[in-house]
Amino acid sequence: MGSEGSCSPLIDEDLEWEKVGLMRAFVEDKDPQAKEADNFMIRRFLRARDLDIDKASTMFLKYLKWKREFVPNGFISDAEVKNELAERKFFVQGFDRKGHPLGVAFTAKFNAKHGMDEHKRFVVSILDTLCSRTSRGQEKVMIIADLKGWGYSNCNVRAYLAAIDILQMKNHPRTDHYSKSYSNLDHHHFAKYEHIEEDQGTYQLADGL
Repeated sequence: MGSEGSCSPLIDEDLEWEKVGLMRAFVEDKDPQAKEADNFMIRRFLRARDLDIDKASTMFLKYLKWKREFVPNGFISDAEVKNELAERKFFVQGFDRKGHPLGVAFTAKFNAKHGMDEHKRFVVSILDTLCSRTSRGQEKVMIIADLKGWGYSNCNVRAYLAAIDILQMKNHPRTDHYSKSYSNLDHHHFAKYEHIEEDQGTYQLADGL
């Protein structure tokens, strides 16, 4: 088995990087913003479309358009999600034992009670924050979802569908945009806590993470 972020033994690595170069030339000609993407990001889009340059380029250009419209400043500021942040529903908690950036989500609080627009911006800000912590070539993060208090009474289906839309429709490497974030969110882990001090934002995680 190859290491994380490396090519499958069935993939010709030289051919893969050659296609990265060809795709880069094509997308940069169509959208100058493509120059900001590194080769690993372009490779993720290629892999998501089985190294088909035309399909991967179409997907990547759609992603750039979506990101430009949804995040016009290039990032989500704290002021744009201040109500969501005040609820302390998501924490970035260092790294797991394999070096993946680690996030902890309190699912009962993801109810979009401050409006769907801010909820969507918050989801995107979470993805961007976690992705920014990955090392070069790394393509996964770990998210631990705490289900305590989550149930039918506080379940906002529209909020969950909106998050899934961002993650799987706009971000899924086999459907639409945001390949980087979905690739990095490849594994979701649901675990128990030995101890949680939510007010202080500190967590002692169960063994094995």
